[in-house]
Amino acid sequence: MTTIEVRSGVRSDKPVFAGTRITVYDVLEYLAAGMTVEQIVADFPELTEANVRAALKFAADRERRLSTPA
Repeated sequence: MTTIEVRSGVRSDKPVFAGTRITVYDVLEYLAAGMTVEQIVADFPELTEANVRAALKFAADRERRLSTPA
């Protein structure tokens, strides 16, 4: 299971993958720029394909929360 967490003082309190300083935003930006999952994992060996999928799920869940009326 991939854990995304916010640690005080780490990367301006942005969500990061547990045990790293890599933000969910970073991974989403790399995907948006055209990098493949394989390229991201090769460039950041501390990440797995599951981490990249978790970033997409995190973004989808956040979008759902933002677009759902309270």
